[in-house]
Amino acid sequence: MLIFEHGSLYNAEGTLDETVEAVELDTAAVRRSGTDVSVITYGGSLPKALAAAETLAGEGISAEVVDLRTLRPLDDATVMASIGRTHRAVIIDEAWRSGSLAAEISSRITEQAFYELDAPVQRVCSAEVPIPYARQLEEAALPQPATIVDAVRRTVS
Repeated sequence: MLIFEHGSLYNAEGTLDETVEAVELDTAAVRRSGTDVSVITYGGSLPKALAAAETLAGEGISAEVVDLRTLRPLDDATVMASIGRTHRAVIIDEAWRSGSLAAEISSRITEQAFYELDAPVQRVCSAEVPIPYARQLEEAALPQPATIVDAVRRTVS
């Protein structure tokens, strides 16, 4: 098993619930329940997806956030169950749009849950440029809560 850590999460702070137990890493986790749209993500994009879901909740849009946790094997069952509840999907991926994991997930949703969808699957990916070093340019190249919110709004409208 290979485990990759997202460097931008190293400085994240929070409190750990003392009742936390070991989890199965090969299954996805629903981090926030919702009824209007499934926001599917992993790694460093998870906090951004949760922030976007909080913003959307203020607008009356209920976003379910699915944390993939493991990319291979992908937990299709959890993703498809979420699509079955919300009938819409927005996939967040820090990779380029072309040939990305978001493209694979979108394809699987289309193959397995096409008739559950009320709108086309949306993907929020990084700009197809080398990731810049300057902080402002890096933030402009990577998915951000505001771009996630915009994609969800387009999906539910």
